[in-house]
Amino acid sequence: MLELGCGTGRVLIPTARTGIDIVGFDSSEHMLQRCRSRLQAEPPAVRARVRLHRGDMRNFDLGRTFRLVTIPFRPFQHLLTVGEQLACLAAIRRHLGPDGRLVFDVFNPSIHNLAKPIDGAETDEEPPFTLPDGRTVIRRHRMLERDLVGQVNRGELIYDVTHPDGQQERLVHPIQMRCIFRFEAEHLLARAGFALDHVYADFDRSAYGSQYPGDLVFVARLSAGPGRA
Repeated sequence: MLELGCGTGRVLIPTARTGIDIVGFDSSEHMLQRCRSRLQAEPPAVRARVRLHRGDMRNFDLGRTFRLVTIPFRPFQHLLTVGEQLACLAAIRRHLGPDGRLVFDVFNPSIHNLAKPIDGAETDEEPPFTLPDGRTVIRRHRMLERDLVGQVNRGELIYDVTHPDGQQERLVHPIQMRCIFRFEAEHLLARAGFALDHVYADFDRSAYGSQYPGDLVFVARLSAGPGRA
């Protein structure tokens, strides 16, 4: 299988542990280096199942096809234009075998949240976690702008870090994500030459509409006709 946006291997490494050969693909060399470091702690059989590549998910050629292509944890939403989305799907189509499947997830946009005014508050505080080097981290999120015409949310991920010696620092990472609605995604897939098998509200395969907003988890295959992307 091929995982696009594999990052540090949070999904990739457990997948390899199950006995699946997997290719990880990411644009960040720093992330891939961290993934390689984590793989060094795995048994030789697990490491042998993994190949890592750096590149742009909008245009890549690995010279082979796969039975399964995944884009877990919403990297697809970092493609901010329809042109970028279709370029990515076209690249995936070239890498998917005849009976293969594409599985990816995106946030299901909440109409109620989109209609609320932005107050710039730091929200979604997560429980503290401790890194191997002893640093403790609390992550928060702040929304800065909603481009309702372009369907792009712009915000920040905020990391409050406490070092073992008590020193504190704040790291701020800007983030942009495009809102993608269910039927918009279905039309993108059809335009790119895919047929939709399933759309779920969560990874437990619960039916779309059983919760709101939930997530959007798509399972697609190559359609009989050529894509028009």
